Amino acid sequence: MKEARFKKTYSQGTMTVTEIWVDRNTGVNYLYHVNGYSGGLTPLLDREGKPIITTVYDE
Repeated sequence: MKEARFKKTYSQGTMTVTEIWVDRNTGVNYLYHVNGYSGGLTPLLDREGKPIITTVYDE
């Protein structure tokens, strides 16, 4: 089976949810936040405005 492109690395909350997802291909981290019927997704940036990149290791 083909692996999913994104991996959830952090999750907080139940009704108001904040998650961090990592793109397995590029390593770019994304912040996902949802509250009720609205939500948003944005790349996480460092102080210089560059995307935060991490390596995803399979467990």
